Amino acid sequence: MILRDIRIGNQSIGENHIPWIVAEMSANHGQSLEHALSIVDAAAKAGVQALKLQTYKAETMTLDLSTSDFMIEDPGNIWKGQSLYNLYQMAHCPWEWHEPIFRRCRALGLVGFSTPFDVTAVDFLEDLGVPMYKVASFENNDLPLIRKIGKTGKPLMLSTGMATLNELEEAVSAAREAGCEDIVLLKCTSAYPAPAEEANLATIPDLKERFQCLVGISDHSNGIGISMASVALGARVIERHFIDSRLSGGPDASFSLEPMEMQQLVEESQKIFLAQGKVFYGSTHTEMKSARYRRSLYITEPLKKGDRLTPYNLRSIRPGMGLAPKYLEKVLDLPVERDVSKGTPLTWDIVGGKPPSMKGEA
Repeated sequence: MILRDIRIGNQSIGENHIPWIVAEMSANHGQSLEHALSIVDAAAKAGVQALKLQTYKAETMTLDLSTSDFMIEDPGNIWKGQSLYNLYQMAHCPWEWHEPIFRRCRALGLVGFSTPFDVTAVDFLEDLGVPMYKVASFENNDLPLIRKIGKTGKPLMLSTGMATLNELEEAVSAAREAGCEDIVLLKCTSAYPAPAEEANLATIPDLKERFQCLVGISDHSNGIGISMASVALGARVIERHFIDSRLSGGPDASFSLEPMEMQQLVEESQKIFLAQGKVFYGSTHTEMKSARYRRSLYITEPLKKGDRLTPYNLRSIRPGMGLAPKYLEKVLDLPVERDVSKGTPLTWDIVGGKPPSMKGEA
């Protein structure tokens, strides 16, 4: 299966391109535009290709109520005890910040885009000319929103967290029917942080095969191991929450990568991509230099013409300038045709010619 590349400005996302790394700012701006811009700077320095915002207002996400439906009460949830409204009020990126943040992204060579959480956010982002969109896991069942995004005709990344296969089929169909041709499905576990045993990375190649689209990961785990492993399974986009320092605090800080971690992810994911290579046997270009140090047959004692080769005077040793060790049994007991010094690689002329053909040889 060959999938076409997705062009975003002068960048490409594709099967034959290094992983496209997205730094998700989320709520890590700490309600400071200056801090938000410093995160953009740090992301660019770390080597990512893109920076993503989240575009919503508390009132477009939920209702300002403190009844049980609108409170976070799950045991172990890092936001336990907060109302949804207050959490989103604290975490949202003010809409007037988007333009200066995207401007900074462009200046630094990053693709700046966002996740809209309702149709008014899509209209706002269209006015800003964003080049692509992301649909979050919690909205992947919002088909009207997906259709609204699809009608822009711009590339769409869609997180798969919590979605059943049927729900994903509905979401992808909605986007495609609305006019979206370029979709990247991001394998996601919507837990914060996400436990490794629930990553289910084996789903990544299945997503690619089922939906005939590029795939990636939106990873909320601690560390970078899961993100890197996803590359070997076909992920060509990696989205990670990003912060300049976890000591800054904030609702997403605990599962966000710091600059050195993000830089390591960028570098190591590229190595993994390059290491996949192709099915190949034999010596690589670099290995050619090592081939001379393989084992081969060497004369290990001085011999006179007519002396016969024995396990005492002929051994398989390094380096590899003599006959291959597979010929040992063929040449034992043969006489040498001339005087031979210790440390001479055995060649056919020393024993008067080539022995009978061996199994598997032409």
